[in-house]
Amino acid sequence: MHALQGSVLLYPVYALLFADAGLTTGEISSLFVIWSVVTFVCEVPSGALADVWSRKRLYALGQIVTACGYGLWLLWPAYPGFVLGFVLWGLGGAFASGSLEALVYDRLGDGVAYSRVMGRARTVDLLAMLAATLLATPAYLTGGYLLVGAVSAATVTAGGLLALRLPEQKPLSGTDDEPTGSMWRSGLRAAAHRPRVLLVAMLVPGFSALDEYLPLLAREKGAATPVVPLLFALTALAMAAGSALAGRLPPRTSRPLATALSLAAVLLAGGALIPHPAGMIPVSAAFGLLQFAMVHAETRLQDAITGPARATALSVAGFGAEVCAVTLYATFALPTPMPTLFAAMALPLLATALLTTRR
Repeated sequence: MHALQGSVLLYPVYALLFADAGLTTGEISSLFVIWSVVTFVCEVPSGALADVWSRKRLYALGQIVTACGYGLWLLWPAYPGFVLGFVLWGLGGAFASGSLEALVYDRLGDGVAYSRVMGRARTVDLLAMLAATLLATPAYLTGGYLLVGAVSAATVTAGGLLALRLPEQKPLSGTDDEPTGSMWRSGLRAAAHRPRVLLVAMLVPGFSALDEYLPLLAREKGAATPVVPLLFALTALAMAAGSALAGRLPPRTSRPLATALSLAAVLLAGGALIPHPAGMIPVSAAFGLLQFAMVHAETRLQDAITGPARATALSVAGFGAEVCAVTLYATFALPTPMPTLFAAMALPLLATALLTTRR
């Protein structure tokens, strides 16, 4: 659901920022729902815009808009300010979603090469997340949420500006003024060409929304606020390993994808139910397997897409992933202990694993 932007200090602590501002778990979930709703409303139109305008420029614009959302949290640390910040982040995420991936695939033109390159890129991104997670604790102890948020906004802005230096091909439709509506229809047809592959590519990244609740899960297991980023670092390290493995094991069959999802379900449920911070170790391993599955699911979809509307088709998958995320956020708004909710997610994960193996 998110573009490559791992080195953001806010990631392991922003749910705690909301909680420390007095928000309940239900209110925090409502923020995540607003975020996803804005994203999926803008997802497919922004993908069509990327196909007819510029993928790298739209990606850069999305990063800058996201940084503005972070800034709003710092300037107005209350529920209305958090809402507006998530609206900007949702819009920025829609701009970035599919743009970078389409840009890379067009450059490589091959699923095996794409899996290898994106696996490495996401490994670097997640290692940057690991570094940012480790830096979040001293930054928080030095300057609190203000310093953490300011550094995050600056980092994302810099990433957007650097994206403008990426090489980009002319629109593959052969014209620079292809109507956005026509590209939209073409993208929808391309995405629907392999419906089961598309559905899996929607469901798997939808589970990544669980990471928004990892700090709350760690706190409920007894971890103090300065320790939470260190536990989150385990997750980042596991995800980097999963991404690296996905780059070395191209998705020639669906078996690795199904196996990764099944193991992730078992580890997630088991780790969530351990009433101690040590339970975050198997939870982190589950997220590593989920990251592996995300690379494979996306690569299988990339190989299934034909025609000029690649970013639009990928945005259709992003739209579905956001719908799944909203469902997850609504589930986590229930007055149920966090470990129980995490363990319950093993069931839809297992169902998705079965879907990948269905002939």
